[in-house]
Amino acid sequence: MNDTFDVEVYFDGECPLCMREIRMLQRLDKGARIRFTDIAARDFEPATTGLSMATLMDRIHGRLPNGERIEGVEVFRRLYRAVGFGWLLAWTAWPGFRTIADAAYRVFAKNRLRFTGRCVPGDDGVCALPVK
Repeated sequence: MNDTFDVEVYFDGECPLCMREIRMLQRLDKGARIRFTDIAARDFEPATTGLSMATLMDRIHGRLPNGERIEGVEVFRRLYRAVGFGWLLAWTAWPGFRTIADAAYRVFAKNRLRFTGRCVPGDDGVCALPVK
């Protein structure tokens, strides 16, 4: 395993949309600057992150080499920067645009299971397939 990295990303390997982006980033990560951790893997232990599985599933999370946790659009900014494409998402950090980008991501994250036709847990914790 790579002991030096710019960012570790905790991703949902069962999310088709997420995996499309993760596979692209893996191909672009020529310098092994990203540590990829699939939270859907059978051997994944959420306790190692200091976060619950529910929190990890709620939105994308990352960790910097100094142990700082990041989440949401900031994770994507760091990932793209690590592969040399930081300029693509630089605008998401600009005043005003940051608020819009963060809000758009929150809407996606809240609905990603539904968008991908996956089980959506209700308030009672029971999964139901989305209504089509």
